[in-house]
Amino acid sequence: MPLSRQGESYPAVPPIWSVESDDPNLAAILERLVEVRKGNTLLLQHLKRIISDLCKLYNLPQHPDVEMLDQPLPAEQSTQEEVSSEEEDEEMPEDTEDLDHYEMKEEEPADGKRTEDEGIGKENLAILEKIKKNQRQDYLNGAVSGSVQATDRLMKELRDIYRSPSFKGGNYAVELVNDSLYDWNVKLLKVDEDSALHNDLQILKEKEGTDFILLNFSFKDNFPFDPPFVRVVSPVLSGGYVLGGGAICMELLTKQGWSSAYSIESVIMQISATLVKGKARVQFGANKNQYSLTRAQQSYKSLVQIHEKNGWYTPPKEDG
Repeated sequence: MPLSRQGESYPAVPPIWSVESDDPNLAAILERLVEVRKGNTLLLQHLKRIISDLCKLYNLPQHPDVEMLDQPLPAEQSTQEEVSSEEEDEEMPEDTEDLDHYEMKEEEPADGKRTEDEGIGKENLAILEKIKKNQRQDYLNGAVSGSVQATDRLMKELRDIYRSPSFKGGNYAVELVNDSLYDWNVKLLKVDEDSALHNDLQILKEKEGTDFILLNFSFKDNFPFDPPFVRVVSPVLSGGYVLGGGAICMELLTKQGWSSAYSIESVIMQISATLVKGKARVQFGANKNQYSLTRAQQSYKSLVQIHEKNGWYTPPKEDG
């Protein structure tokens, strides 16, 4: 469970914790820490709460000393000469300068930082740093959106994409809408060159100057346990299992067919293959306003109701 460095804002602002796990129980433990927001020993109070909750979660006995974590040391033990090296380590979080140094090492270990950023271009690293800066500011302003589990997983997904040979090879591109980690625009830049859809996109480039399919991925707080909502934004397509408003008829995009183990890149590539398999074609001259978020959500809702009643066909029929 990493701890972000707070610097001079501690203890006025609580420490920020994150968890590198998809386990909702661990995320819930961290989210309950917002209840602890006062005092000069916030870090120790958080540690006490985390240890206690983890012991309860995994049915482990709790050491009696845990209850004393956030208690001040007796006066006679407060001098440096009388404190043992072990007690000194326990007291160190009370010192602001030592705490900053400790947290900085936790947040940015030299080897770990290089490994985490390895294979990511400078431009994309700048995007990741901007996201983290925005998240920190939102936290300080009390305007945090999303959830710990979803934010951590989406940051991991974005890092994996930035390292991906398929992304670097120009098969697709990703842009965050208004710098939001929960709203992605994905451009399918390459589809099967032997497909009619590929030829249509070449014609579209001559007519309108664009030769890609624009998708929108919208994520909720319970991601990755629920799928993203995905729709085609442009161009207007016929076939390809694309429904009214731009919704996509694919079982893996529903709760029934989704798995938290799916990566976002695998979903992107599956959608690209499904469009080709379903013989999607560009509808030149179609009314572009027929694709909208509201209509796509309505189509998706109807789709789910139909398939919950009748099951899924493999492969799905043309009408979804």
